[in-house]
Amino acid sequence: MTDTEAPPRVLVVDDAATVRLYHSSLLTEAGFQVDESANGLEAVEVAMNTPYDLFLVDVNMPKMNGYTCVESLRSETVGTDAPVVMISTEDRPGDADRAYAAGANLYLVKPVGGERLIRIASMLTAGRGTPA
Repeated sequence: MTDTEAPPRVLVVDDAATVRLYHSSLLTEAGFQVDESANGLEAVEVAMNTPYDLFLVDVNMPKMNGYTCVESLRSETVGTDAPVVMISTEDRPGDADRAYAAGANLYLVKPVGGERLIRIASMLTAGRGTPA
């Protein structure tokens, strides 16, 4: 958990630059402090040195997929208890179960509307900071 006087810090993890930009812009405009990673490996490396209040993680990414990324975030290596929302185009039976088994708190199927994303991010970071 970060300082409760600071805005909640979110890491957006997606290999698609347009999706990162969309999610980051929405959250930044809503008062969140947002960083971005282009794949799971990069996200784990960043999370080892920076505490986050929320992770938004895609499933299909190069170098490290979202499931492995979430497992690594939950492992002793990173050890974060921050909420993780997996957002994917994958909507097959079992996709959400696999995300929850990896340690995700919520699984959403793209596209996720802006209002919904901000509402979920605010709810999951309640008490972890104040959006500016």
